[in-house]
This record gives sequence, structure tokens and C-alpha cells, in this order.
Amino acid sequence: MAKNSVKMIEIQNNSTLLEAAVAISRKLLPRPPPLTPGWCAAVASILEATARKPGNVSPNRSFSDLSYDDLCNAALAMVPALDRGKKNSLGRMIKNAVIYSRSKTLSNANLGIILAIYPLAAASTSPGKPLRPTDADTEIEQCNAQDALDIYDAIKLSTPGSLGKRDSYDIHSPAPESIRDAMQHAAVTEPTDSIAALWASGYQSLWDSIVSDLQYNESHGASWEQSIIFTALSQLARTPDSLIIRRHGRQKAIQVSSEAAVVLELPHDDRAAAIEAFDWRLRHPCRINPGTTADLVAAALYVHLWNSNFHTLL
Repeated sequence: MAKNSVKMIEIQNNSTLLEAAVAISRKLLPRPPPLTPGWCAAVASILEATARKPGNVSPNRSFSDLSYDDLCNAALAMVPALDRGKKNSLGRMIKNAVIYSRSKTLSNANLGIILAIYPLAAASTSPGKPLRPTDADTEIEQCNAQDALDIYDAIKLSTPGSLGKRDSYDIHSPAPESIRDAMQHAAVTEPTDSIAALWASGYQSLWDSIVSDLQYNESHGASWEQSIIFTALSQLARTPDSLIIRRHGRQKAIQVSSEAAVVLELPHDDRAAAIEAFDWRLRHPCRINPGTTADLVAAALYVHLWNSNFHTLL
């Protein structure tokens, strides 16, 4: 798929999440596409990246090794990995997605999103049939030793230097027979991983937290961007970010979560300035990126868009 830039997309400030998703779709394709898991995953990922969430990449806020265009091109690279590979196992789909994404960007642009979204996308059988948490869980339960090997290969291909080394199930050790066992270990041992927790304990927690937050914020009049930002802040306040834990330690992650909670306690009209100040603190004097939180928000947006049949608005 050719590279695209979505920097010139115009999304009205008062748009809903579905309207924003439609704007992205219309910008990237000359005619309305059918709703496929790959396309829904790409739109959800681009929508998440477009919102100016504190500490994350967005259209005018890049890192030295990761830009907004990187995230968008990596998101579009996921489409064939999902839609042409539905006959593949979950592990092979994940490995293909990483291979395709790496062909579009030199950085580890979307490994976390791939791991969070793909059990959902693999379970998305047809538009109009809502996803349930147990659908993703079933996809994970069906993984075998070959899936574990493919997923370990995918993680190594992403060259995530921040993963560190674990005493058990280390990524540079031989792949385990059960990927779920490895995810369970990563979910409960330091540095804990929130995406691994979904694989280990089930996707109900995503519905109960981030999917619910998106629905709450939008139903209470928040714009598409406010819904995403407030949802990200809620998740960050609730759960210290895994990427921050790995890179900066648990105490720093807890401090960042506390700051997010303080922002959310402010009256709605006072939040904008506080969010800008919070974003500045997460970038100076060094980069403190709540990247896992962003990945989980993208997964929740996938659920929201798929279950809302947003393509019917195109």
C-alpha cells in the first residue's frame, strides 16, 4: 500500500468519534471502502495518533525516532496483514503485520497496537456483528506453539530496546509452548505489561475501562479529540503506563499517573491549559512517553468503531 500523509485532514472540532473516523477514511481512499478488520484497525490507529494526547506523538509533535507519518504509514501497513491473511493463524498475522510495518518505517512504530488489536481483529467476523470480550479471548486460547514462535519473532523484528531482560520467558530465549503463559508472566512480574495482561486475563478489562470511558465521554458531549484525550488520561490515572515503567521505573510511572488524575479533577473548562502543561512536562527535560496507554486507547477505538459500524456513514 502506498504511503499516505494525513496531516492535511480537516476534522471539525465538534465532530464525534464516528465523524472523525469518516473524515480519515474519506481522505485516504477515493471511494468508501467496505468495513474490514484491517481498515478498521488502520482508522482506529490513525484516529488515536491524531488526537493531541499528553506525551505522545501527534501531527505537530514528533520524537527524534518516531513521527506522525510513521504511525500513519505503519497503521496502513496493517491492512493487508489482516485482510489478506485471515486464513493465517493469529501468530502469523501478527508477524506479517510487523514485517509490513517495518517496511514503511525504521522505528518500532506500532508493535503494541498490533498486539492489542489483533486478537480483536481476528475475531471480527462480519460487519454488523458486535465484538464481545470473549471473542478476542477465544482467538488467544487457540494459539499454539507455532503462534508463540511467530509472536516472539515479531517482537524481535520490532527491535524494542526498552523491553529489557526477564528471568523467565525472555524475548531472546527460545519461544515457549504457550504464548499465554509468557504473557501471564509479563503481566504480573516487574516490569509489568498492560497489553500482556489482556492476553493473560482476558479483554473484559478493556471493555470495563477504556471502551467504557470512550462511550462515557462522547455521551457527555465531548468532541472526538476530547473523548480520546480524556480517555487516555483516565487510563493513565488508573494504571501506571508500562512503557514508562520500563524506561523510567515504577515510581516515575506512578507520579505521572497522579498528575493525570489531578488534571481530570479540574472543571471541564480548566482542563485545556492543564493538559498543555502536562504535555510539556512529559517532554522536558526528557521524553516520558505513555506509549502503552496510547496502544490500549487504539484498541478501544477499534472496538468502538467496529461495533458502531462507522462505515455506514461514508
